[in-house]
Amino acid sequence: MKVARLYYRLVKFEHTIFALPFAYVGAFLAVDGVPTAHDLFWITLAMVGARSLAMALNRLIDSRIDALNPRTAARELPSGALSAAEVIGFCAASLALYGVAVVELDPLVRWLSPIPVVAFVVYPYLKRFTWLCHLWLGAVDGLAPVGAWAAIKGSLPWQAWALGAAVAAWVAGFDLFYALFDVDIDRTQGLHSWATRFGERGAFAGARTLHLATLALLMAAGLGLHVGVLYWLGVVAVGGLLLYEHSLVRPGDLRRLDAAFFTMNGVISVAFFVFVLADVL
Repeated sequence: MKVARLYYRLVKFEHTIFALPFAYVGAFLAVDGVPTAHDLFWITLAMVGARSLAMALNRLIDSRIDALNPRTAARELPSGALSAAEVIGFCAASLALYGVAVVELDPLVRWLSPIPVVAFVVYPYLKRFTWLCHLWLGAVDGLAPVGAWAAIKGSLPWQAWALGAAVAAWVAGFDLFYALFDVDIDRTQGLHSWATRFGERGAFAGARTLHLATLALLMAAGLGLHVGVLYWLGVVAVGGLLLYEHSLVRPGDLRRLDAAFFTMNGVISVAFFVFVLADVL
């Protein structure tokens, strides 16, 4: 059980709640109803495998950087609670789970399945070179509804890409907030982020812009789909929750940054899925 808890903490499994509901949104909207139990089961396993792989690779590649950061030095790899070999083994198991799951889904997903894996490997290195790393992370997470749509329909219309872009902008926006945790140590280590490039106020402005784009893209997707009033109420709810998230923190006052990042984003993803589910039912 102790080892299981270490792996659970390694990948912050509870944060799967950020991406999984949006994968379900893509699946339910793709069929304008409830997908089969078979598709939902394998989409869920594919998401769990992919996200576990992404997080474990990030921790593995960033282990030396994490060791020099007081906020992250106690993580499983820098602290020695898990060895590099153990994390590599976990990566292999997560990749295997992802591979088995995509084989059970539409052939289009099998052809596209290497793309997220490559993106997972590239992402941790980007902060060493560019402040655009947040947009890459958003694009990677934005593949969740796109992949789920393709897994069921075997096609990728523009509406699927609009949903993916909405998730990408949402994730990139709150990642700008997350980077504020480490702006000083990032500068010391020569790492790049939106905040190190544009400052704290620039990070807030970027997050606001990206989250406005999230709402615009969700509206665009809705206009291209046969959705009802509950979908639009879901968009309104997302807008209200994003507004509340931004009210929790402001330049010079980051005391509630944990709540803004961890709590509110989980609420946003689950709330929107609930509205979509109610709408298709």
